[in-house]
Amino acid sequence: MIGRLNHVAIAVPDLGAAAAQYRDTLGAVVGPPQDEPDHGVTVIFITLPNTKIELLHPLGADSPIRGFLDKNPSGGIHHICYEVDDILAARDRLAAAGARVLGSGEPRTGAHGKPVLFLHPKDFTGTLIELEQA
Repeated sequence: MIGRLNHVAIAVPDLGAAAAQYRDTLGAVVGPPQDEPDHGVTVIFITLPNTKIELLHPLGADSPIRGFLDKNPSGGIHHICYEVDDILAARDRLAAAGARVLGSGEPRTGAHGKPVLFLHPKDFTGTLIELEQA
């Protein structure tokens, strides 16, 4: 059901410093900051030959990333995103298997302009999973 790895998301306390580290130290292609108010984050995508890294930083006081950074002040891996061909079929199959879809269960538009859903980390060995329709 899952397709290729779309990205690994890393929550960071300082978006500019993290972007500079990837660009200047690791020599990666770093995109511009992109505010995603519906998700409460500002993101920067780092393009790699085989996938992307998504740097996440809180946007606003109610950002879910703020709570993550409160628990992990240095930042860290927040979630892994996999592509699926049909997000509604994937949701229904996962729900039937007992996986919990976070939020309302309806896809929202993600940072790539495509439908996304998140799956509860307790159902996937402690890892928050994002599904993005390819």
